[in-house]
Amino acid sequence: MSSPEASTKPTQDETLRQKLNRIIFGWDTPAGQRFDILLIWAICISVLVLMLESVDWIAINYRPLLRATEWTFTLLFTAEYLVRLYCSENRWRYVKSFYGIVDLLSILPSYLAFFIPGANNLLIIRMLRVLRIFRILKLVRYLGEANLLARTMMLARRKILVFFGSVLILSTVFGSLMYMVEGAENGFTSIPKSIYWTIVTITTVGYGDIVPHTVLGQIISALAMLTGYSIIAVPTGILTAELAQEMQRERVSRNCPKCTRAGHEADAIHCKHCGEQLPASAPPSK
Repeated sequence: MSSPEASTKPTQDETLRQKLNRIIFGWDTPAGQRFDILLIWAICISVLVLMLESVDWIAINYRPLLRATEWTFTLLFTAEYLVRLYCSENRWRYVKSFYGIVDLLSILPSYLAFFIPGANNLLIIRMLRVLRIFRILKLVRYLGEANLLARTMMLARRKILVFFGSVLILSTVFGSLMYMVEGAENGFTSIPKSIYWTIVTITTVGYGDIVPHTVLGQIISALAMLTGYSIIAVPTGILTAELAQEMQRERVSRNCPKCTRAGHEADAIHCKHCGEQLPASAPPSK
């Protein structure tokens, strides 16, 4: 017959797992928020240490301190990963998740450095874990706006692809002309490199690493610049028009059941005309 202590041990273990799960995986509790804030500070400081170690004079003078700090964070993140595996409701699901993979990759380079020199430089991937801050800020409330923007981009994808295809054709034409006019002696050593110059020019970046020297080349360059200014606002206009249409569709789809008036915001709860409770937002049209 089992003793009372043995019968209560699983219950205590389950309670501990539940408490750890609520703190580590929870974002809607004060303890969970404090844990995430401390974790983000630890991530940022560990990445800062890695960046400082890449500066020669700092690495020469403070290498032992930096290495000790780095290993302290590595052991801390290793313990955190093991605790997450222990208290996770579905361990395999966590291991395969985006954050689970990032958590694992953030500690592996330190141990791989014993076998592969320079592997510790991959620890910069820890910065990806700062994405957990979105849970603290509770950006879930903005998912509706994010979905609206995603639908807008999907609806405009064909127009944007046609636009980029047109820009690519123009870049090829201008690049080929510059290759024939300027030649290798002026830095246009190949058509791909000339196309690179055209893209840099059309996008108004202008690195200045390659410049035309002939009069005809400068004329073509001026035409490319003017073309860039004339088309730079096209994708913005496409997205703006699609976004306006999508927002209008959302507003029209939410009619008040009492006064039947439309034009309500997507997150509105009550009618702005009569105060009646509004129905839930209609699913987006396919």
